[in-house]
Amino acid sequence: MSCDPGKVEVIRAAALDGVPHGFLGRRGGVSTGAYAGLNVGTGSDDDPDAVAENRRLATEAVLPGAALATVYQVHSADAVVVRAATEGEERPRADALVTDRPGLALGILTADCAPVLFADRDAGVVGAAHAGWKGALAGVTDSTIAAMEELGARRNRIAAAIGPCIARASYEVDAAFVRRFEDASPENERFFTAGRAGHAQFDLEAYVAHRLAAAGLARVETLGLDTYAAPGRFYSYRRANHRAEPAYGRQIAIIGLA
Repeated sequence: MSCDPGKVEVIRAAALDGVPHGFLGRRGGVSTGAYAGLNVGTGSDDDPDAVAENRRLATEAVLPGAALATVYQVHSADAVVVRAATEGEERPRADALVTDRPGLALGILTADCAPVLFADRDAGVVGAAHAGWKGALAGVTDSTIAAMEELGARRNRIAAAIGPCIARASYEVDAAFVRRFEDASPENERFFTAGRAGHAQFDLEAYVAHRLAAAGLARVETLGLDTYAAPGRFYSYRRANHRAEPAYGRQIAIIGLA
């Protein structure tokens, strides 16, 4: 993992070395107030012009001159193939996108959920997935891999990296939440540790990494960065709620082909 100097912080993963990519937080950008920094959330109440500028700055920091493609994220397991920029009302409802087109930057927005970036360098295919607990459990990473394979990728060549997300120490869940995962597989018990009465702490990053490894990927990297615990660096939906803050921003993870 490395952090680039400059106004916009770009966090990169060794597993994706040589492929234009980055996990961005809130450092840099032009938003102010509750959204201060690099808020890229078009669904927020932030100044639309500021959000547009932040999205431009983010894209330029990762893949200069690229067009940005995003999806309307709905916590699903759906992945789509994109070959052109998708913004505004044109965005498909999905939680992952893949491409084989150079000059196209794939962007996933998060504010505690896990952003996952994928690349098969040999095939020239990349992907990005938004893995909240619902999408992760439903198999959004498996759908992303399958969509990449449709474009010629091979899972035994695909590298993936999981970016900043809420960590186990910050992610308290109730007993019903735990049962959902244990009903899917008793082995999922390992992703929880005991918390206060009737609650547990969930390791989203470890669960997503497990799904990626089980799918047979060539390499899986976890960055181990907790969005909740770093208010000056990352936006966090759960932290904003716990602090009764009026709003929260969204950060972006981007990958593309030069």
